[in-house]
Amino acid sequence: MEYGIVIPKQIGQLRRGLPRVLEDATNELSEDMRSLFAGLYEELQSVDKIIKDKDKQIVTIHRESELSQRLGDIEGIGPLTATAFISAVGDAKMFKRGRDCSAWLGLVPRQHSTGGKTVLGSISKRGDRYLRTNLIHGARSVISKADNKTDARSRWIQQLKSRVGMNKACVALANKNARILWAIMASGEQYRVS
Repeated sequence: MEYGIVIPKQIGQLRRGLPRVLEDATNELSEDMRSLFAGLYEELQSVDKIIKDKDKQIVTIHRESELSQRLGDIEGIGPLTATAFISAVGDAKMFKRGRDCSAWLGLVPRQHSTGGKTVLGSISKRGDRYLRTNLIHGARSVISKADNKTDARSRWIQQLKSRVGMNKACVALANKNARILWAIMASGEQYRVS
């Protein structure tokens, strides 16, 4: 900013703007700053390449795993979430039921009981934060597209969203998806759309 050069904060803006800044000989960047920015830009490109290669590896693993493909049939579950779920859970039979798996991921409400009265709070957020986040983001994607659909699951999502709001609906759908993922892993069956 000292030199009158401003690039918005988003990473995509940086990828597009930094080469233009480096190529512009009319700006007042010193050679040391130009060299520093060029080195940082090369490092960014290197990291982008590593991420792209890892993404390809994940997709390859997903395609080669029959279980991962079955999990990927669920709306809101992609190769990244399916492979991460298999990796994190391992043997689905270590949980008695889907709710136990969902609780392990931190997708169930906290319970506060006093005087025989149970009060449900926010989600516990225990367990694998990365996997929980992926499940919630996948659910958010499904919910954003559910308004244009008329199948039973989409109608349930629409009613849930109108009743509790977007964020709670995302967590509820993530919870439901976690239970479905567990059921598919534990039973060895195919996902059936109801």
